[in-house]
Amino acid sequence: MASRRVVSLRGKYYRKVPNQPFEAFNPVPGNLNPPGGTRRKPQWRGKYPTYRPRKDTLPDPDGSGQTKEQITMLTSLVLSSVAVLGGQDTCSSQVKVSTQPMMTTVASAEDIVVVADNAGQFKTLLAAAKAAGLVEVLKGNGPLTVFAPTDDAFSKLPPGTVEMLLKPENKAALASVLTYHVVPGKMMAADVLKQKNLNTVNGQRADISMKNGRPMIDKAAIVATDIKASNGVIHVIDAVILPEQNDIIGVATKAGTFNTLAAALTEAELVETLQGKGPFTVLAPTDEAFAKLPKGTVENLLKPENRETLKTILLYHVVPGRVFSDQVVTLSEAPTAAGINAPIKKTKDGLTIGGARVVATDIESSNGVIHVIDTVMIPE
Repeated sequence: MASRRVVSLRGKYYRKVPNQPFEAFNPVPGNLNPPGGTRRKPQWRGKYPTYRPRKDTLPDPDGSGQTKEQITMLTSLVLSSVAVLGGQDTCSSQVKVSTQPMMTTVASAEDIVVVADNAGQFKTLLAAAKAAGLVEVLKGNGPLTVFAPTDDAFSKLPPGTVEMLLKPENKAALASVLTYHVVPGKMMAADVLKQKNLNTVNGQRADISMKNGRPMIDKAAIVATDIKASNGVIHVIDAVILPEQNDIIGVATKAGTFNTLAAALTEAELVETLQGKGPFTVLAPTDEAFAKLPKGTVENLLKPENRETLKTILLYHVVPGRVFSDQVVTLSEAPTAAGINAPIKKTKDGLTIGGARVVATDIESSNGVIHVIDTVMIPE
C-alpha cells in the first residue's frame, strides 16, 4: 500500500500520496490515521509530520482483503470451532439418538447413503436399500428427504420380519416399505412440522403430528433432524413406518361393508384391474348405498347379459391416479375411467360427487385410495 503524508498548512489539512498532488480533506477530529491504523504520535520526518500505521495493522498485508489482525482473529475462531466439533458426534462419525427430539444441523459433501453409512446406526436400513435395489436412487441427484429408522428401530419389528423382507421374492414389498420413508424434495424439520401429511415416493401419505410434545411421522417419533447430505436431508426416527400392503380389493374386502361392490366387480371382471399397479381412486358405495337402488336393480345388473352396463357403472366410480380429498375439493368434476366426468359440488352437508355424498375419505391402499360414498352413482 502506498504511504500517505498528512500535513497542516494554515489551518487546512492536506494528504500526499506518492506520484499524486496534495489533496485537501477534512479529517475526523482526533484521528488522522489512515483506515486500518491505530492512533499514534506523529513521526517527524523533515519539515512535516507523517502518520504511519504499524506494519501489523496495515490493511491487506498478504493481498487477501483482510488485515493481519482480522486474519489472526479468524484463524483463532476456526481453530476453536474445530476443537468444539472434535468433542461432538457429527454425521461423519455417529448420530446419537435420544428419546427426546434432538435438533441437529450437520452439513456434508457426501450423499445420503454415505452419510448414513458413516453414522454407523443405519446398517439394517442400508442392507434393505441394497436388497431392494434402491441404493443408486438414494445416491442420485435428488433432492430427497429420508426418514431413517435406526438399527434399534428395525429390531422392534416382529421376529423374522426383516429376514423375510430381505428375501429376493419379497423385493417389491421391501421397496414399498422403504420408499414410504422417502419424500421427494429437501424438507428441513421446520418445513415438515408445517404439514399434516407428506406425499411419499411410495405414493401413499404419511401423517405428521405432535404427541406429548414430540414430532411424529405416523407412529414413529422423529428423534433427530436436519442431517444434511449433498443430495438431501435425513431425519432419524425410532420405528419403522409401514404403508398399507393390501390393494384396493383387499382393503375393501377387509372393511366388510363393501360386499355388494365386491360381487359387482367380480361379475364385471374388474377385480384384476383394481388389483393392478394403478394407482386408482375408487368412489366406493357401501352395501347400504346399493340397498337404496330400486328393488331388483342389483340382481338385474349382475346378470351376464348386463355385464357391459354394470362395467360402465362401476368404472364411473373409478378415477385414474391417486386423488386425495384435499385435491378433490379443488375440482369441479372428476374424470372417471368410464370416460364420463362426474360433477363435484360443495354443499352445506359436505361434498358430493355424481350426486353421492362423500362420507369417508382417504382410505389408503397399496395401489390407490378409497373415498366412501352413500349412493351408487348412475352416469347420465
